[in-house]
Amino acid sequence: MVIISLDSLGYRDLREHMDELPTLRQLIQTGAWAKSVTGVYPTLTYPSHTTIITGQYPNVHGIVNNTKIQPERRSPDWFWYQKDVKSTTLYDLARQQGLTTAAFLWPVTAGSKITYNLAEIFPNRIWTNQVLVSLKASSPLFILELNHKYGKMRQGIKQPQLDAFLTACAVDTLKNKKPNLTLIHLVAMDSMRHRYGVRSPEAMAALRKLDQQVAQLIQATKDGGYYEDTNFVVLGDHYQINVDKMIHLNTLFAQKGWLKSEADQTFKEWSVMAKTCDGSTYIYTKNFNDLAQLQQVIGQVEGVEKIYRRKAALQRGADPACTLMVEAKEGYYFTDESERPMIVETVDPASLGTPDRYHGVHGYDPDKPDYQTTILFNGPAVAAGVTLEHANLVDEAPTFAKLLGVEFPEPLAGHCLDDVIKNKE
Repeated sequence: MVIISLDSLGYRDLREHMDELPTLRQLIQTGAWAKSVTGVYPTLTYPSHTTIITGQYPNVHGIVNNTKIQPERRSPDWFWYQKDVKSTTLYDLARQQGLTTAAFLWPVTAGSKITYNLAEIFPNRIWTNQVLVSLKASSPLFILELNHKYGKMRQGIKQPQLDAFLTACAVDTLKNKKPNLTLIHLVAMDSMRHRYGVRSPEAMAALRKLDQQVAQLIQATKDGGYYEDTNFVVLGDHYQINVDKMIHLNTLFAQKGWLKSEADQTFKEWSVMAKTCDGSTYIYTKNFNDLAQLQQVIGQVEGVEKIYRRKAALQRGADPACTLMVEAKEGYYFTDESERPMIVETVDPASLGTPDRYHGVHGYDPDKPDYQTTILFNGPAVAAGVTLEHANLVDEAPTFAKLLGVEFPEPLAGHCLDDVIKNKE
């Protein structure tokens, strides 16, 4: 099985651009397609990708955000390591069945027992570098071999060079090592959407390039001699929404005296803090009891659409440790910055491409209009010509398990999409 994640792929992309995507169009025409897939809250890359291979919501699998709560750090650690995942993963199930596994920048796999792993991780400490952190987090000999062959293709983590490097590495591995389960995460379109906008020419060019890279990955299984025995999955993790204003709730909380801000936007002392998920934000409290006042203060901020209390956030799958979950209106997103001149600011176009300055973001409520992602299946175990109007992200892992012939030991939040499987009984 080869699972290819095209980061930020939306249902709208396939609905409106099918004629420009010959590879994906062919896979749909000869396979199965669940058109509209509802994501998890928050609709961020790391919680979503962990749901995709566990079948659980973030409040169960433990990856509730992209980054950890470290307000004293300008660049907090991400949830890079599998040790933070509290649920069974598809790749561990495969390994337990004696199957070989490979992963290319699949989130939250650092330090895992994947056979051939190029983990997604980057250096955020001045005393380290990309090579060292990758070697520590991944399969060292495998990484050294790939860097020797293809390292000249990349420029750090810049896109689209990184996707080109990853595709070359995955093609090589599929052709020569023939893993039983391969997970591939391509990120260029997500990067272009953050920088230039959701429907920008740059984002659409990245989508067309992704279609070509999927074709290269499929061809690798043909060159390896096992295409006829391979099931392919191409999916998105979330979509994006264009923005032009940012909300700095920690700046508001500093004005209220609920946290002590520093000039570099960090803080150590706090009783109320926001932890951004971009289109939404968690609110955490300690030794703070006036929840009604807190809700009232936040509710008066321009761009705030909805406030969920802890119980409601938990029911939606979000972090059980949060006090509130705040949803932004379309066009707005949250930062963690605590020392800004205004609580709500317009994004300066000249700042796009720098940290926390975006033209498109995700992280919103997965039920926002036309904000769904999508998934398609193709291969010998897939029922050809099947179209499902709707599915949920939590349904993907149980479907993969059925296709791969493995079984999760615990009950899952989702259910197998039986209609996409040939001879499902």
